[in-house]
Amino acid sequence: MYLSSLELWRTYWECVSRPYTVLVCSLTAALYYLWGRQCQKPALICSNAFSVFLHKHCPVVAERFSPTPWCWGGRLQTLVCALLKTRPPVTYRNELLRTVDGGQISLDWVDNESSVTHPDSSTRPTVLILPGLTGNSQQSYVLHAVRQATRHGYRCVVFNNRGVGGEELLTPVTYCAANTSDLEWVMRHVKGLYPHAPVLGAGVSLGGMILLNYLARKRTESGMVAGITISVAWDAQKSSESMEEPLNRLLFNKHLTRGLCRTVTRHRKILEKVVDIDYVLKARTIREFDERFTSLLFGYKSCIDYYRDASPGSKLPHTAVPILCLNASDDPFSPQHAFPVSIVQSLPHVALLLTAHGGHIAFLQEGFKFPHPIPRPSLSSMLFPPGVMGGASGLWVNDSTPQLLFDRYGKRRDEERPRAGRREAQVRHFKVS
Repeated sequence: MYLSSLELWRTYWECVSRPYTVLVCSLTAALYYLWGRQCQKPALICSNAFSVFLHKHCPVVAERFSPTPWCWGGRLQTLVCALLKTRPPVTYRNELLRTVDGGQISLDWVDNESSVTHPDSSTRPTVLILPGLTGNSQQSYVLHAVRQATRHGYRCVVFNNRGVGGEELLTPVTYCAANTSDLEWVMRHVKGLYPHAPVLGAGVSLGGMILLNYLARKRTESGMVAGITISVAWDAQKSSESMEEPLNRLLFNKHLTRGLCRTVTRHRKILEKVVDIDYVLKARTIREFDERFTSLLFGYKSCIDYYRDASPGSKLPHTAVPILCLNASDDPFSPQHAFPVSIVQSLPHVALLLTAHGGHIAFLQEGFKFPHPIPRPSLSSMLFPPGVMGGASGLWVNDSTPQLLFDRYGKRRDEERPRAGRREAQVRHFKVS
């Protein structure tokens, strides 16, 4: 017997109106919507010529980024990545480098002597990695980066900031985003060991700030052929304001401040000669810590002066080597309105790659599976793309091959920079929630 239309509608309504049916359908629809809305191509902001080069040799810049559907939002991405991190096995060779002021810097090397791609140690490309605020060579993102770089045949060295690499402080000097003297000393050491090996700087978060400030300060004398940064805070003042928003303060600011205070406590004996340790340890935010410790230690009149000097965004025009910078627009550490978009658009050798989502050093992806962070495949291949760094047409070169990218977008000592003119920048726009 056929059911009437009224009976069919009544049966249908009884099914769809059940609470569990409504819940399942709502969750499915929400996840489908969020996943579809977030699966967007990153916005690549750079000059047309640099864009063409990157699309040819680093095609990942045009790949669609698909954040994990159940892990949307910058805060959640950042938290999940911090809690569910993986640590691939990496064996380092540690070196303690003495400095001119009597201090020491801990360098962790992976020499990669078994490299098939670059068997000659004297010309094997070197990746110099700079970790974040309280990070060192044991951070998950560093281990993944080292593992991926060695797979491509490169040598790696992790520059641990003073006091966080397991070594003792010999002088009452630590580190800050504006001070590049230690990086200059490390680069001099690396180039002294391998004068014919190209060096790529890869900085994460605060490490990226130090790298960019170094490249701006040294210009053509940096010793690097290129730089890559991830999740840089472009304006330290605006970053501090973002981190002091109530939820960010609760989730991230207090945790990072405690980490900074633990470092100070560990080296209390040497540091109490120059600062009031008990007063420093009462800091509850990064700004308070910088006011009571960092600014004083590095001779700034105020924290505002330090933040102004530490911010790398306005210094980009002084850089002279190709730089690729990855940021997420929902990064709670680096607000979108602080991105130096207008500055990058006028530069021939700097590219800003922006994803709508990804958080801070997270960029979790891979559908409904266990999320993989940035050091895994896809977007992470921007760090070590074989097309860019593996041959004569890219960043890395052999002894007899011109540095194509540096020649094209960098500035040599004996060449004048192209006259400043109007350059058309290629920008892909995306919606940011």
